[in-house]
Amino acid sequence: MGIPHGRQPLPVGSGFPHHLPCDILDPQDDRGRTRRACRVGRPFFAGGIPRMSKPTSMYINRELSWLEFNQRVLDEALDREIPPLERLKFLAITGSNLEEFFMVRVGGLQMLADRNPGKRDAAGMTAHEQLSAISHRVHQMMTDQYRCLQEDIEPALAAAGIRRLTPAALDAQQLQAINAFFEREIFAVMTPMLVCPGEPFPLLVNQPLVACVELAPVEPGAASRFAIIPLGRTLDRIITLPCDGQYHYLLLEDALQMHVQRFFPGLEVRDCTCFRVTRNADMRVQEDSASDLLAGMQQVLIARKQSACVRLEIAAGAGPTIREFLQAALRVRDRDVYLVPGPLNLSAFMPLTGLPGYDHLRYEPWPPQPSPAVDPQVSIFETIADHDVVLCQPYESYEPVVRLVEEAADDPQVLAIKQILYRTSRNSRIVAALKRAAENGKHVTALVELKARFDEARNIDWVKRLEPASVRVLYGVKGLKTHAKICIVLRQEPTGLRRYVHYSTGNYNEITARLYSDVSLMTCDEDLTSDGISFFNAITGDSQPQSYRKLESAPLGLRERILDLIEGETRRARSGQPARIMAQFNSLVDAKVVNALYRASRAGVKIQLNVRGICCLRPGVPGISENVRVVSILDRYLEHSRIIYFLAGGKELMFISSADWMPRNLVRRVELFVPVEDPAARQRLKEVLESYARDNVKGRCLRPDGRYDRVRPRPGQARHRHQQHLFELAVAASQIATQC
Repeated sequence: MGIPHGRQPLPVGSGFPHHLPCDILDPQDDRGRTRRACRVGRPFFAGGIPRMSKPTSMYINRELSWLEFNQRVLDEALDREIPPLERLKFLAITGSNLEEFFMVRVGGLQMLADRNPGKRDAAGMTAHEQLSAISHRVHQMMTDQYRCLQEDIEPALAAAGIRRLTPAALDAQQLQAINAFFEREIFAVMTPMLVCPGEPFPLLVNQPLVACVELAPVEPGAASRFAIIPLGRTLDRIITLPCDGQYHYLLLEDALQMHVQRFFPGLEVRDCTCFRVTRNADMRVQEDSASDLLAGMQQVLIARKQSACVRLEIAAGAGPTIREFLQAALRVRDRDVYLVPGPLNLSAFMPLTGLPGYDHLRYEPWPPQPSPAVDPQVSIFETIADHDVVLCQPYESYEPVVRLVEEAADDPQVLAIKQILYRTSRNSRIVAALKRAAENGKHVTALVELKARFDEARNIDWVKRLEPASVRVLYGVKGLKTHAKICIVLRQEPTGLRRYVHYSTGNYNEITARLYSDVSLMTCDEDLTSDGISFFNAITGDSQPQSYRKLESAPLGLRERILDLIEGETRRARSGQPARIMAQFNSLVDAKVVNALYRASRAGVKIQLNVRGICCLRPGVPGISENVRVVSILDRYLEHSRIIYFLAGGKELMFISSADWMPRNLVRRVELFVPVEDPAARQRLKEVLESYARDNVKGRCLRPDGRYDRVRPRPGQARHRHQQHLFELAVAASQIATQC
């Protein structure tokens, strides 16, 4: 496809130096002070410390790395080999991703810029420099997004019969329908609000579209007056129009603008345009001062509605008077104003991607396959007692996980269920089963993480449903987010009390289990089940476990365990032994881990990293990271698994984890790191990692400068698409199991 329109070099300060670095520093000690590696316990590199002019040049800026991830999502929308509605879905996802990025990352950076403007991140950039670079890059991305929508995707959809019409393009029947819709719905539901000079600007909630209307002054020579009309979330953004044999639609804001004069009888409407406010959502409950965490989180939700505006999107056709008025009223800097050359809020197009009758414009379905390791006619407990079960979603069905909780709820031999809930689906069968289990007299404990960002309201609602059913509900660990994924079932059997544990890289969410790639382990291994109970009781009892037999957890011990495992490969490489690390996760940010990987690479360890999103490590730098290869895959499923492999002198250690290699996961969250010891399961996960690295269809390879190159088959090399390969393996395994 080549370079998308508008791609420019990253701003100064974010790129890789043109010369080899000459002074590597450990970015920060525990108190935030910069320090040289030679002053910490061990040298950064064995055999001498290279010197570099800047301590930060070996790290890619986190925020710019994330924007490159979103560009990879956008590149899928730009790919003409992908069906049009799938391309529209990727375009909607880029918009949704940017919304969260601005709410969380940009909001946090703006607060940092005000509080500590001189502080630099690991890549050497101040908050102001990062904000400027973000604005520059996002404006480029926005140009790409709307060029893709208007010049590529919409024409392809129109050729297939799906058309977005303008008011001028409506025929008589469609015009009559819109006129009736306006009177029946828009005029009845929406309320204009006059903005009077000297009075506070009306409070606008985060994200919904708002129309701003410029009204002529009452007296000649006076300033224009303004009114706003919030479109809200009550009415659908997409209005279906009458049309035989095709699908035509009009956007809600276009219908409003057609009839905006109706709201202001006797007044002259000079201009009407839409805008959108993104507010800072980087807010945390003050747990030390909040006696009731539940009430504290409810206050956070309220505060988000009134927080500072971090982005103002205005339709590009707006007149200068409206633009100046909105920018001044909302107190937005120039860099945070985005003039949008098309419909605001691309994520609003997501409903179109599921339009019935247009399956030929979507991917061929890949239905989840029954796991050959699980017989639906046999109790899930009998299955797990016989052998460990490893599941790979979404290629395999999530049903065994749901069955575990549902069978436990109704099994008279089950005494207790303990489970952590971070994000769940809206109508969760798992949560319903926990509620039913408690009503059946079982001891049920659910840790519901109230601090799961943007799922706080849903989780609060689950708390209110579970507690009346006599479920013992805990709201999380003070000062930390509980991100671990674990479910424990205790069952009284003829041989005594038996423990069953499910560990996972993904949430207990039946919907995302069809959309995210994750792996999980079901086991009744004595050590892993004992560790699971110790872990759960420690976090619910606000204590520290004495020790684990096999598990490791954050924030106590996980980072150190990872560093020790990397160091073990480093030592073996230095002694001339084969050494290899393979790992898959969402993000790599933690500087201590990055530095350890640099040391390992320098020693000769072959390192293959599959990093979906942010990667602050620079691979392929001679003398430093030439043995590191970083691959990212963007395809029909969101890569979400955390799988880690170490050759370990031939012992081959394999782990699954809930944690990414980020400070927030290793230091500020409760996470789990679980060994997979069954040889067949271990080999299966190894093949997953190796397949990921071989992808030459959807894989992108990270360059030292922070950009990504699309991996293409070499001459004579067969195409290998990782996700398709895993689906085909799941189909084949299921067919073999059926035949047997």
